[in-house]
Amino acid sequence: MHTQKQVDKDAYHFDLYGDEERFVSYHAQLTEIMRVKPRSVLEIGVGDRVVGSYLKNNTGIAYIGVDIADDVGADVIAPVTKLPFPGASFDVSCAFEVLEHLPFDQFQPALSELARVARSHVLISLPHFGPMLSLSCKIPFLPRVRLAYKIPYPKAHAFNGQHYWEIGKRDYPISRIRGELSKHGKIVSDFIPFESPYHHFFTLELHAK
Repeated sequence: MHTQKQVDKDAYHFDLYGDEERFVSYHAQLTEIMRVKPRSVLEIGVGDRVVGSYLKNNTGIAYIGVDIADDVGADVIAPVTKLPFPGASFDVSCAFEVLEHLPFDQFQPALSELARVARSHVLISLPHFGPMLSLSCKIPFLPRVRLAYKIPYPKAHAFNGQHYWEIGKRDYPISRIRGELSKHGKIVSDFIPFESPYHHFFTLELHAK
């Protein structure tokens, strides 16, 4: 089981980690959480704790953060494939830019755990490889128009010390990921933020329990 931490705490330093695309991704994470109106949230992989800090300090949502690293301020230290909570303990479980850090044969077991501990929704984001063709146009007095297209470029993936796989790489088409997610419920949100084209978001409404 590949559950050891892959990066040191210093990797989350603002100069290394806090670029514009990252904060666009944080906005998308919080937007998707708020959209489903949870009373409680479990986040797997707390990173630099931006999302958790916002939820704790600016909402009434009960929040628990889980990580395998013991030096990043998580509430609970545990792997996503073996979460120490009873079933349906939280309204929503989240894993943003986390599951690619496991070999793909652990993707479905991790999804199963996320679905087991959640009552209504599972929210995830995953890296989506490939160049993005995008166009943004703003005409005065009219809404902004944005068009974007992820250009297929299915190269083979090589483990880089962190990511075991990425959407869009050879053997990992988006159709395969959607199929794995759909085993647990209905995909009700599926998008790539215009300003953060490497992050692909999914909101899964779970099957009735």
